[in-house]
Amino acid sequence: MYIVNSYPGRSISVDGKEYLYFGGTSYLGLQTDTEYQELYIQNLKKYGTNYGASRKSNVQISVFQEAENYLANLAGSEKCTTLSSGYLAGQLVAQTLNTTDHELFYAPETHAALNILHKKVFTNFNALNKAIRIHLEKKTTVPVVLLDAITISGNGYPSYNGLQQLPLKEIILIIDDSHGIGITGKNGSGTYKKAKALHPKELIVCCSLGKGFGIQAGAIFGTKDRIKKCTGTELFGGASPATPAALATLLDGETIFEKKRKLLNRNIELFLNSIKNPKQLNFIENYPSFHFSNTQIVSFLENNGILITNFNYPNEDSPIMSRIVLSAAHSQDDIKRLTQLLNTY
Repeated sequence: MYIVNSYPGRSISVDGKEYLYFGGTSYLGLQTDTEYQELYIQNLKKYGTNYGASRKSNVQISVFQEAENYLANLAGSEKCTTLSSGYLAGQLVAQTLNTTDHELFYAPETHAALNILHKKVFTNFNALNKAIRIHLEKKTTVPVVLLDAITISGNGYPSYNGLQQLPLKEIILIIDDSHGIGITGKNGSGTYKKAKALHPKELIVCCSLGKGFGIQAGAIFGTKDRIKKCTGTELFGGASPATPAALATLLDGETIFEKKRKLLNRNIELFLNSIKNPKQLNFIENYPSFHFSNTQIVSFLENNGILITNFNYPNEDSPIMSRIVLSAAHSQDDIKRLTQLLNTY
């Protein structure tokens, strides 16, 4: 574990030693971008540092609806609502569907944010497919499949190979797109349109807006009826919402997002063109995260001034997650330094 006293951007200082940092989830590097910070500061002055009132209050701030309309249009959903975090968004969706009318099934690699019942996560889609078909033969409750859009195995976005063997027309899909929204899809639209094309019985997408858009907030995308059911809950009404300043910055930052995505794509292309043996890494096309199982690489990189993501996730009993994460904040020299080391390992 490394303790730092400032935000870990493209580089970090640990005990007086400077390291290049290829970890975390700040894919567009917005958190340390001065232009984006300035937008946020101006919105803080307008909207304040926090909004502690309920979204059900008799006094409403217009920026909530404006941001939700923007997000729904971006993703391609009928409706959207926002919350204070992606974790809360996942919990709200899962709780709303946890009724006697539904049966929850957790696909491989599903994030803990969706697993409110701490149920078994299926290890492969063949087993999930078999379990759902048996359920449909014996019971009348609607199966709900919960999964992550971005997965190490590659069974998620963009092809969703694992899902395509399921009887999707009889299934409600809940997809966590925290690592995709803002990064993947046209203009950072994420997975909603791609998953909708699979024609499930119903599609609900939830996500964090922190990874792709650099703000502390979460969102839920779905039909008007589904969003109405989510916003009608005590959990939604009782929880503090996302800060208006954060949502206003989301609205103001579109040109910055576009510029940053181009820089990120440039870095991904440079990395893949420069590395000699990309097969040692697990990755998704046009995505900035590269997983591997050889933990000796971690020590090698650290000894040469580079730190990456490397810890047990999501808890201490889980396997170590080792991954290299590129961001728009990295310079081309940073990428070349990284690939030169990997090529000499």
